[in-house]
Amino acid sequence: MEDATRTVEAAEPGTAPIRVLVVDNDEALARAMEESLAKVGYECIVATSGPEGARKIETDTFDIVVTDLVMNDVDGMEILGRARQALPDAEVILVTGHASVPKAVEAMQQGAFNFLEKPITTTRLRAVCEKAADAIRLKRQNIELRERLDERFGFEGIIFSAPAMQTVIDRLKRIAPTDASVLISGESGTGKELVAQAIHQNSPRKGKRIVALNCAAVAENLVESELFGHVKGAFTDAHTDRIGAFEYANGGTLFLDEVGDMPMSTQIKLLRVLEEHMITRVGDNKSIRVNVRLVSATNRSLEEMVAQGKFRNDLYFRLKVVTVNLPALRERREDIIPLTDHFRRQFTKRHHKQIRGLSPVVSKRLYSYDWPGNVRQLRNAVETMVVLDVDGTLDVDDLPPELADVPQASGLPTSASGPMELIGRTMDEIERWAIEETLKLTNGNREEAAKILEIGARTLYRKLEKYQSGAGEERAE
Repeated sequence: MEDATRTVEAAEPGTAPIRVLVVDNDEALARAMEESLAKVGYECIVATSGPEGARKIETDTFDIVVTDLVMNDVDGMEILGRARQALPDAEVILVTGHASVPKAVEAMQQGAFNFLEKPITTTRLRAVCEKAADAIRLKRQNIELRERLDERFGFEGIIFSAPAMQTVIDRLKRIAPTDASVLISGESGTGKELVAQAIHQNSPRKGKRIVALNCAAVAENLVESELFGHVKGAFTDAHTDRIGAFEYANGGTLFLDEVGDMPMSTQIKLLRVLEEHMITRVGDNKSIRVNVRLVSATNRSLEEMVAQGKFRNDLYFRLKVVTVNLPALRERREDIIPLTDHFRRQFTKRHHKQIRGLSPVVSKRLYSYDWPGNVRQLRNAVETMVVLDVDGTLDVDDLPPELADVPQASGLPTSASGPMELIGRTMDEIERWAIEETLKLTNGNREEAAKILEIGARTLYRKLEKYQSGAGEERAE
């Protein structure tokens, strides 16, 4: 092989090395290709016969396979076929003499990435392998992106421990695989867009776009243009054609946030689109077919708006084929501390801080606060605390202004079975209730619960063992 002065980078910083299998019964040529690729960062393995190459494909993992086309026993076409089965994400490059070029072209039609014609130059070998490596890296990035989307927007990415949210998640898991329109209701900041993303990411449409449009954030005279698009000259500022949200989301999901703020004239046109699956751009006469799943959200009572004549009754029933109601954060206090810890880790990484956790006093205040802005307000509060912190523990001096004056929770925290139900109970029963409720507050973290209760961790463990053994005795009876 000829040498070359210019080399090609084999791997980008921060990515896994590209593994190459070289299969050729001409050992000298195989070793020369191995040496050339290894010099620019590829991790190379050599097989000096077709059967040996086939065994390595079955027992090891490779990103690129460079194989001679003409070999005894197992030729390059069979190597290609085996690689397609055992290593479906790998790219296969054929090495061939001039007389076998038509066969190499046939191999490309069957899934080979490219072919190299002998005599092989170092420059050509590296160039073809680098193109194959780029294709591999792109596949990896797409896989990583899908994994990050699944982690962020999958049901596992929704942080909760409250039974009310478990009910919501169970409902979402049944809804997502269908194509039904969904209406999400809940106060501002409860996470309606996150739920819409989770529905899309767990549906058959996940490979297509999800497009979000906040109806309250668009001027009333532009809502139709945002939804359906417009043609040049449709109105004063329409200088070019523009596709709308429905057309852009075609094949995927359209999320209409604050749908209750949609003008009545647009509601009529939206109803027609949902019935006919056809849109017409503003200023145009031509209809365009669209295939979109609609997920809507509102923090207002659409039933009341229907009664007041501010929202169309027929559109309301088209939107609410399935409904999901998100509870306010104050109605699921068990989620406050798990969410806080999640946001703490998220913002600690983003702002390059070293923060170990929360002080017991702050945990009590967060739990006691009613959070009128719900999860969004909690998220912003935690980011403020992370930014302000200087000692590695989120404490009272880091609290944002709205939480600085919250009175510390005195006595026992209030829950569905609050202190009123404990009047007339024994001290042991009250103590057990306090411990169990505090463990809910800390999401099961016993050390944190002991700090809040101001008792030793060993004391807490001993009491929990006592409760467990007592429960066992009751069952035995």
